Amino acid sequence: MPLQHKDPTKTTAWAALTDHFNNTQTRDIKAAFASEENRAANFTIKWQDFYVDYSKNALHKETRKLLLDLAEELDLKTAIAQYFKGDLINQTESRAVLHTALRAGVEEQVLVDGQDVIPEITAVKAQMRDFVSAVENGEKRGYTGKAFTDVVNIGIGGSDLGPAMVVEALKHYKNHLNLHFVSNVDGDHVNEVIKKLDPETTLFVVVSKTFTTQETLSNATTIKKWFLSHAREQDIALHFAAVSTNTAKIAEFGIDPSHVFPMWDWVGGRFSLWSAVGLSIALAVGYEHFEQLLRGAHDMDTHFKTASFEENIPVVLSLISIWYANFHKAETQAIIPYTQYLSRFSAYLQQGIMESNGKCFDRAGNRVSYETESIIWGEPGTNSQHAFFQLMHQGTKLIPADFIGFKESLHGDIEHHHKLMANFFAQTEALLKGKDRAEVQAEFEAKGIALDNVTQIAPFKVFEGNKPTNTILINKLTPKSLGSLIALYEHKIFVQGFIWNIYSYDQWGVELGKQLATNILSDIEGQTNKDHDPSTAALLKQFMG
Repeated sequence: MPLQHKDPTKTTAWAALTDHFNNTQTRDIKAAFASEENRAANFTIKWQDFYVDYSKNALHKETRKLLLDLAEELDLKTAIAQYFKGDLINQTESRAVLHTALRAGVEEQVLVDGQDVIPEITAVKAQMRDFVSAVENGEKRGYTGKAFTDVVNIGIGGSDLGPAMVVEALKHYKNHLNLHFVSNVDGDHVNEVIKKLDPETTLFVVVSKTFTTQETLSNATTIKKWFLSHAREQDIALHFAAVSTNTAKIAEFGIDPSHVFPMWDWVGGRFSLWSAVGLSIALAVGYEHFEQLLRGAHDMDTHFKTASFEENIPVVLSLISIWYANFHKAETQAIIPYTQYLSRFSAYLQQGIMESNGKCFDRAGNRVSYETESIIWGEPGTNSQHAFFQLMHQGTKLIPADFIGFKESLHGDIEHHHKLMANFFAQTEALLKGKDRAEVQAEFEAKGIALDNVTQIAPFKVFEGNKPTNTILINKLTPKSLGSLIALYEHKIFVQGFIWNIYSYDQWGVELGKQLATNILSDIEGQTNKDHDPSTAALLKQFMG
């Protein structure tokens, strides 16, 4: 059953939210703390080792109630059930959306076209476990009999961003294998990677559902040529694995059938790290840690399915984002992890969120009259504090931000971690409280600075405050907690897309550029001479001249 088509702006709850926004001083977060007793406790969700504080937001209890009314009026509960059950909610591609099934328990049943997919998922996991174990323990070796030391993941988009982000995030848990990622069709990228590798001890994993993706196949072919300059054709079978469904192309490439891991069309690329696309993750940190990643995601799935909306982390954070995007007209959202291990997290979420909900047509095919997804960006703290935080503190933009931190450091360096977390807490407090002119003047007077200087400089040191943030505090960065964190944002994507009445799981906007690139490549290589707009024609002439 497809998701219902309903314009959210036509609901009673949306009208009430509009009136509430227009008639209430919702921007003054400081005033909300002053007027609402126990606000910090009342705007906090505790779940397992997650502590989510959303009290530093431009919303009141009444705002929250009206947002929850919106979710109820649109029947979000039924939509969540459809999401997990395997209904064809990706209607434009006639597909279910079942990345959640990849981390479901073996005792569960998930039907696709009437067939339970859990047994085949379990079989692929077993294949992954055995393959990873054989590589780790040296049972699988290269063409000269040496054990593998390096693994190269060759993919792009969801076949690269997810695995690369997780491998970096879980670097603390890595085994002896060194992971490398090749994604960009830029030849300089692939050549910079392979020049550091030993062909005798390197395993290559080609990730492409169709085995036709231009960037991935170009890079795989370049690597194959490099490999064959050292080895024989039959040695490809020892050094290459594939995650794909195109068995004919894989066989033509020379990959051993036992090194081929299947994918399913009910798993979108940007949600595929939980599948065999995560083979590189398992190779980097060991299969058991990969399983813990899946368990953490499954726990968040259960929370999302069963928790009441007011205690449901993905639902609450989604409604807050809708509040800012649609009523406050915020155009961006920052995601700031306070750990260097999550240095790729914001980039990963850029694809996951913006490719999913960057849509302007609703599920009935009509152009929407309201804002959909915001621009997602961010970098780890404290580096980001010395970069774009100036804009967040004193700029003219409203930039809601998620701050993600951990109570424990992985290496146990308490002195460093205390300094890191002092900044973590200080930034959200500073964004909330700001600093008024009286405080600035008092600071000058305390330093004995002349009044003339105070009058001249004080305006530039004033911070308005009332900048909204969510704080996600987790005990420790583990494979399990990372799985839960990623799944949280996956479900947030679903909730927002459902409420906005758009299809979150297609990505037609990616296709047009691919089509035109194929045409232009034919022009560049002299095979065709197609018509282009005057600017593109002039640029091609300059490039080829």
